[in-house]
Parts: sequence; C-alpha cells; structure tokens
Amino acid sequence: MENHTLTHEFPEFVTKIGELKLNDEAFRKLYVNYEEVNALIQHYEEDGFNHTTDEHLNDLRKKRVHLKDEIYSFLMEG
Repeated sequence: MENHTLTHEFPEFVTKIGELKLNDEAFRKLYVNYEEVNALIQHYEEDGFNHTTDEHLNDLRKKRVHLKDEIYSFLMEG
C-alpha cells in the first residue's frame, strides 16, 4: 500500500503545508478535500471485499491526482 499523504508526496514542503493549512482558507479546503479522497481510496484498497466499483475507484484516483496538482501549484507560488 503506497502512502499518498501530502507530507509524503511533498516532503520538501512540510513546513509550507503546515503554514498554509493555518493561514490560507483556499489551501485548507484543498488539503481537507485531498485527505478525504485519499482516505476513501485507502479504505477501498485495504478492504478485502472492495465495496465499490473499479470505475468509482479510478474516478477517485483521478480526483486525487487533480487535487494534488492544484496543491502543488499552491506550493510553488510565492
């Protein structure tokens, strides 16, 4: 099972992620959305019975990538 938490994905931005979570509402919303989608994917992947369809799981993975791209753009600003 791969670790897709943002601090694992962007270890060079751990401090900036923490600062933005505290001080930027738009970033905080992206962060929370990413973490929720990531947790849902992990739940489905770890569940031996997989209570979702492959299509739904793939859609969630695409959403996670999109959110990660948005977050990366935030991190690269300023």
